[in-house]
Parts: sequence; C-alpha cells; structure tokens
Amino acid sequence: MEDTIFSSLSRLAPRLAEGGERIEDLQRLSGGASMETWAFAVEGPGGREEMILRRRPGGPIYEDASRSVSLATEAALIVAAHGAGAPVAPLVHLAGPDDGLGEAHITRRIDGETLGRKIVTDPKFEAVRPSLARQCGAILATIHSAKTDAPLKTVDFLGELERYEAVYRQSGAERPILELAFQHLKKHSPPPVEPVLLHGDFRNGNLIVDPKLGVAAVLDWELSHFGDPAEDLSWICVNSWRFGKAELPVGGFGHYADLLDGYAAGGGAEVPLSRVLQWQALGSLKWGVMCLMMYASYATGAESSVERPMIGRRVSETEIDLVTLMENGL
Repeated sequence: MEDTIFSSLSRLAPRLAEGGERIEDLQRLSGGASMETWAFAVEGPGGREEMILRRRPGGPIYEDASRSVSLATEAALIVAAHGAGAPVAPLVHLAGPDDGLGEAHITRRIDGETLGRKIVTDPKFEAVRPSLARQCGAILATIHSAKTDAPLKTVDFLGELERYEAVYRQSGAERPILELAFQHLKKHSPPPVEPVLLHGDFRNGNLIVDPKLGVAAVLDWELSHFGDPAEDLSWICVNSWRFGKAELPVGGFGHYADLLDGYAAGGGAEVPLSRVLQWQALGSLKWGVMCLMMYASYATGAESSVERPMIGRRVSETEIDLVTLMENGL
C-alpha cells in the first residue's frame, strides 16, 4: 500500500508544489477507523513543502456512518471555512479518478499538537491555555458565518435525540442514567433556531494547537452539517474531551464564559449558556450510546481492534457528565 501511494504522489508532485520533483518522508500517521492519514513532503529546486494526505480506503465510520460526508465535500467545506477566515489546513489538491489515491484530498501540514491530553497538561502550552476557550468561540463564530452549497444534512435537537434513542433501544442495553437522560431531555429541549454551517466534531483532539499562537487549525470536517450553533459550542464541553481536567469544561482548558465571550466577539449571535448545557447533555448522551455500540462491535466479533472496547469503557464518563448536569438543574 505504501509503495502504491508513494508512486501516485510522485506522479502528482509537479502539481502539488511549484517546481515539485519528488516525494520524501512518506509516513502513515495514526488515524481513525475509517480514514488513513499520511504525512509527506514535496521537494524540488524551490524548497520543501510539508503536506498531509487524507484518504478513505474502505467504508465510512461505524459509529456515525450516515453523517460522514465524502472527502470531496470535506474539501469544499475546508475551502469555504478558509474563505470565511477560519484557521484550517489549506486545501492543495482534491484527488481525481486518475490519481491512483482513491477518495482523498491533500492539504498543507500545519505545525502544532493535536493530542488533547498533551494540550491540557504539557507545560509548553501553559502560555496559550488561558486563551484557547475564547479562541475556540471566535473560530466557531467564523465557521458558522461561512456559506456553502455543499450537500449537508440538517440536524435538530429532538431529531437527534430520537435517532440516538432508536440506536440505544436496538442495542438492548439497559443503563439507568441513559434511560433517565432520554426522558429528561425530551421534556427539556430548546426551541428550534435558524440552522447554520456546523463543524460537527469541534473538540479538543480535532484542533492543532501551537504553543505560541494557540489554535492553528481545525481538523476533521467529515461530520459537518447544518444545525443549531449551540451544538458546536457544546460538543467541546462534553466531559470526555476534557482529558481529566473536569473543572475546566471547555476542552479541559477553559470556562463557558470565555467560550461564549469569544463567540460574541467573533460576530456570533447570542447563545444562552442554558442552551449550550442542553446540547452538552445531548452530546454526552450521544457519545455514551456511541461508546456502547463500539464495545458491542468488539463483543460480537464484528471488530477486532482493541481500541473499540477501550473506548466502550468510557460510557461511564458520559454518565457522570449527565448526572452532574441534571443535578445542577438542567
């Protein structure tokens, strides 16, 4: 597989960078179950340019397959977000049928850290951590202002709740906290709002953070859709994306007020904290159901990756988050 990708990229080198002659340092990076991520450099007389290849070798992700957009759509969203002023890894090339890469696109490589636990604990990020939540709010305001005619689905609160309850019921699981959360959220749902473009998976772990600049790029646009701005604002607040820093609800590095102040400063419409908390509860519930399904895929033999049961154990984190939110008056 590596030889095939190397050959395909080598043929593309002149189109990827001005004066590009050869591909160097091709290496597979860690990635999700559905996508391959490869780092490489294009070299020539003009110098060296670092790039990232993102390709889908097989089917869409199991845990949210119906929401995973094509890489062509993802590329269009990156272009739209970049045009609106959001920090992204700029698109270099969308692979075509004759490129030999399958469904794929190539972006520039952005320096920084993506591992959430390092971002919230590594001393080298101490200087930027206090500003990250506000940065995230401003970035989301920019994303939500972007215009696109990409073929995306529209999601609303009750529809999403119904969809995940159906998955939960079909699983046969019996988790008292999840049962209570489904019933509670049916009675405490926010009123609909005008949908905007959402990233769909905006969280610590899908951000490149530079130790001097803060958020340098937003990654992984495959779950983008139209919906309530509070959905994006809340997802980064789910307990599982705090990486052990539960006292800092925004990604393990900041507070709600900073996130919402940044959103307002970035031009976003007013979003009440109560609405963010409603969507945060739904986000925790959704992730809990996904964790259950990932464990089930391993237990039934459908998946052999040890990553599946490891993630499956994290359903307890979502239950803690749900209990905390409901006890605090959600």
